[in-house]
Amino acid sequence: MKIEMEDYMDLKSPNMTIEYVDDVVIVATLTDEKILEESQIQALERSFLSLIEENNPIKLVADFSQVRFLTSSVLGLLIRLSKKINEADGVFRLCCIQTKIYEIFKITRLDKIFEIYPSRQEALEGLS
Repeated sequence: MKIEMEDYMDLKSPNMTIEYVDDVVIVATLTDEKILEESQIQALERSFLSLIEENNPIKLVADFSQVRFLTSSVLGLLIRLSKKINEADGVFRLCCIQTKIYEIFKITRLDKIFEIYPSRQEALEGLS
């Protein structure tokens, strides 16, 4: 089942689609090519936190296939989300991160903290 984010959240939410896989896993696909503005990041945080609170414990896959540019503030957001999900015994995986962005994860050693998968299918394995 696929739900457009504007149907799920308020109209100020970032461009994101939400899909439930086997009614167990939530895949959030970020559809903005650039996540650079603080207002985007705050809206993204509100959207993710609502998903986490309404689906506790959550199995969440964040699909970054459309994202080409992001700021370090997005990395901070991902760390906060990961902590919140882990505290609630949930699962948080990232997938389809562009090579240049993945390099940032490697340089900052965040590739050791996050479960990062090259494809959406690999990220979903073992979750449902």
